[in-house]
Amino acid sequence: MRYMCLMKSSESNGETPPAVYEAMAEYDRWGRANGVLIDSQGLLPSEAGAIVSLVDGNIKAVDGPFTEAKELVGGYAVIEVRSYDEALELGRRLMQIHKDNWPGFEGSVEIRQIAEF
Repeated sequence: MRYMCLMKSSESNGETPPAVYEAMAEYDRWGRANGVLIDSQGLLPSEAGAIVSLVDGNIKAVDGPFTEAKELVGGYAVIEVRSYDEALELGRRLMQIHKDNWPGFEGSVEIRQIAEF
C-alpha cells in the first residue's frame, strides 16, 4: 500500500534548524535503504507559491504568502508499507524528529492512502 504523508505546520514556526535537516536526511536514507520511502521533499515557503481556485465558475490565482492559513504543507513523503499501522508509525517518527530537534515546533502529518486504480 502506498501512502502520501503531508507535513503541515505554521510558517510562524520560523527557520528550520540544521538538526532537523540532519535527522530528516538520516530518515530519508533509512527509508530508501529499507524500500519504504519512494519519494520525499520539503517545499519552499508559501511566498514562493500560488493558489489557483475555481469558485462560482471563476478561476483565479492568488500569489503567496498565505498568511491567513493556520497550517500549510511544508513537505511530503510517499511511502510504501504493508499496513496502515506501519504508515502511522512512520508518521510518528517524522513528528518525533521535529520534537527532538525543533523546540516549540507544532505541526502534523496527514497520512492518506493513495488510490490505485
